[in-house]
Amino acid sequence: QVQLVESGGGLVQAGGSLRLSCAASGRTFSTLNIGWFRQAPGKEREFVATIGRSGGNTYYRGSVRGRFTISRDNAKNTAYLEINSLKPEDTAVYYCALGREYRYTYYSQRSYDYWGQGTQVTVSS
Repeated sequence: QVQLVESGGGLVQAGGSLRLSCAASGRTFSTLNIGWFRQAPGKEREFVATIGRSGGNTYYRGSVRGRFTISRDNAKNTAYLEINSLKPEDTAVYYCALGREYRYTYYSQRSYDYWGQGTQVTVSS
């Protein structure tokens, strides 16, 4: 069983930056794909970014490409999401997730087996 704990969220002004972290328990971290998702108030949870096991393949939601950077440190069992040039529309609870494989698509929540509890990001205008 894998447990995930996100951290790094907070209140930031538009244009600011945050670095979200996702610490995972267990020994299988390096064998799992990582995804970041977010859910804004009143909206469905949506895909943000993903990174493959080795860190060589990354994919982003169009609206965050160029502003967000996903990375991982397998030695520390930790994933990161660097978010820059924040906009009010980035306000959401951000979740990290791990998956054994992209069974559906890399942006489908069904491709991920383990989920964290989320960390709140609030961007003020």
